[in-house]
Amino acid sequence: MKKLIRGLLDFQRHTLPSYRATFARLAKGQSPDCLFISCSDSRVVPNLLVSTDPGDLFTVRNVGNLVPPARPGGQPSADRGEAAAIEFSLGFLPIEDVVVCGHSSCGAMKAILAGGTVDGAPNLEQWLAHGTPSLKALREKNTTVGEGLPDADRLSQLNVLEQLEHLKTYPIVRDRLAAGTLRLHGWWFDIGAAQVHAYRDDLGRFVPIDETEGDRILTSLTDEPPALRAVQ
Repeated sequence: MKKLIRGLLDFQRHTLPSYRATFARLAKGQSPDCLFISCSDSRVVPNLLVSTDPGDLFTVRNVGNLVPPARPGGQPSADRGEAAAIEFSLGFLPIEDVVVCGHSSCGAMKAILAGGTVDGAPNLEQWLAHGTPSLKALREKNTTVGEGLPDADRLSQLNVLEQLEHLKTYPIVRDRLAAGTLRLHGWWFDIGAAQVHAYRDDLGRFVPIDETEGDRILTSLTDEPPALRAVQ
């Protein structure tokens, strides 16, 4: 707590002056263009990774960057927090992209790999059950995603792809995808290397977002369909 208070005072003394205009503008409303779903892990800091300012990202963070799938009627199969964030951000904010970002050395993935039983934490056990389909994909061994990585890290990458599929169970996501006004992205953060990887569907694997890959992604994003530009 001492670190937080000292950090707050430092922000007020040294950083806030350059952000006063930004916060004055944000007080009137927000207009982020990306929904960023990541793990609650303290080592994963979305705004630091992508050098964004306040107001740029609408973030959802939970243990294991999980997205409970929706039932046929659109209601979530578990806690409504993630579902509410999805509906609010995609229905009322100018969101064009959704990123699901997993990471290496994830405690949630290690727990799922060990069977999902966590003594003394019944709520955590129930929550981790949303990673069961990812574990099934790992055990079936019918994919090369994450090949060569430790099992927990490979599961983490497969889990990112599974959560993207869970997102598609929400009517608002399906409708926006069908209309061409939304893009989904799978990312994975290697903590030790401080390197973010993006899933390439054409390659069937995650690749580091280096200068070359970054330029390729930026080029693809310049070819936005008219429907996508219209929601800005």
